[in-house]
Amino acid sequence: MAKTDKSTAALPTHLETSACTARASGCGQTRREFLATATSFGASVAAAYAMLGLPAPARAQGTPQMGGTVRIQQEIVTMRDPRKFDFNSLANFTRGWLEYLVQYNSDGSFTPSLLESWEINADATEYTLRVRPGVTWNNGDPFTSADVVRNIERWCDSTVEANSMSIRFGTIVDEGTGKMMAGAVTALDDLTVRIALPRPDISLIAGMADYPAAIVHESFDELSMVDNPIGTGAYLPEFYSVGEAWALVRNPDHSWWNAGNGAWMDRIEGIDFGSDPSAHFAGAEADEFDVTYDTEGDFIPAFDSLDGWTKHTVTTGAVVLARTNQLAEVDGTTPYADVRVRRALALAVKNETVLELAYNSLGAVGENHHVSKVHPDYADIGPAVYDPAQATALMADAGMAEFEHELISLDSAFWKATADAIGAQLRDAGINVKRTVIPSSTFWNDWAKYPFSVTNWNHRPLGIQTYALAYVSGVSWNESGFANSEFDALVEQALATPDVEARRGLMAQLEQIMVDEGVIIQPYFRGLANHSKSNLGGAAIHISQEMYPQYMYWMG
Repeated sequence: MAKTDKSTAALPTHLETSACTARASGCGQTRREFLATATSFGASVAAAYAMLGLPAPARAQGTPQMGGTVRIQQEIVTMRDPRKFDFNSLANFTRGWLEYLVQYNSDGSFTPSLLESWEINADATEYTLRVRPGVTWNNGDPFTSADVVRNIERWCDSTVEANSMSIRFGTIVDEGTGKMMAGAVTALDDLTVRIALPRPDISLIAGMADYPAAIVHESFDELSMVDNPIGTGAYLPEFYSVGEAWALVRNPDHSWWNAGNGAWMDRIEGIDFGSDPSAHFAGAEADEFDVTYDTEGDFIPAFDSLDGWTKHTVTTGAVVLARTNQLAEVDGTTPYADVRVRRALALAVKNETVLELAYNSLGAVGENHHVSKVHPDYADIGPAVYDPAQATALMADAGMAEFEHELISLDSAFWKATADAIGAQLRDAGINVKRTVIPSSTFWNDWAKYPFSVTNWNHRPLGIQTYALAYVSGVSWNESGFANSEFDALVEQALATPDVEARRGLMAQLEQIMVDEGVIIQPYFRGLANHSKSNLGGAAIHISQEMYPQYMYWMG
């Protein structure tokens, strides 16, 4: 078993081999692969870096000062049960009092939070979770293994509409009841939980770190979650107003388990300036906030010019893509059920051009399969093919040469620019396209139902996670309507393959199916950037666009 001390003797053999490969290559990508895999199996960050012959990175920049207020620019949407979160900005607020078992970091590593450590057996069929001792809920209740079991049970309940956590924990969801399998998760004592899987699954730790995986109290109620904020975190919500603002204040009556390593701010505010980046820049110029959620496209140079502000960047697997919905009806037909139509649309788009026009080349070119080179299980199957002549021929062969495709997008920023660039290239290939833009206030109400639209997906630690969440037949986040039994079986096999090199071979097959089936046009991976006041620590852009207000501080 992999352990969270500095011993490497107990690590699975394939991790020891990976460490040797990473040391020998000196390649940042190979290093990242090792960190992600080793820490997900339970090695501490310090131990993983030591195996690479490197010091663990320092967490804090400058000297944190107690007190003050930080103001975050971000979109503020309707609050809901965390397991139903589909905007990671929601978690910026709830992290004040609702915490996570595991945290994912921009270097690819996983660190314990409400867990103290974990162990996974070599074939990933048994997880042993060690609960951090001494943690209490802010009402005085002790945090124990029973809370962990109860939350996993909540996550597994696929009968709850929009509960995406049931996808992440699908290995232990009973297909008959739609709920957690009997005996799958057991509290061995007050601080130990065992998860026994019917088949291997290497993604559970990554799932615990995802933004819908916030840990809630047994009294949790979605309708009163802000008014009755029982959690383990250091802050309490003061108010939450959709489209306007929210505020957190430090809880003076709660002894936070991580005191001394965070909760430096007295008050944390989120402010919604809308979706127009020009409004964000105007707000920064007027000193109306201290850190951007992200900084987009043309406005990055503008923010760079602001005195007293610092830019932060990170390479990610976050994407903007155009997908057809294979189940959607248009005038009584299902045009995107035909693979020839889907392939034609993809062949007509030159991804490099979209990256340049829509995102100022601030990212990496996509390959139309939604797995990035920053993912440890990425397989190189070659670039996306651009062939507008073949696209025209395929569309004609499908009897769709005269069909008008309606390409839908949000009305602002990179969403609109990406759709405009794709639409222009489709027209250049002789494909009829009508562009429709919808305000963000209503676009997301039906985001999974549009026949042909541009959407975005956050970075996930593992490429196989993205496939399991977005493209397996029938899962709730499958907005493409893609259903392929061979793909589903390969996803299950890849989830059951701990060795990243072996999994990469399966990923190559999965990526090729995505391309051959024309599931998406994925022109680029986003290079993410944000800006913060130069004396604000803990505010750098995260690879998954997560913010941790409890770890922000003003530097002395």
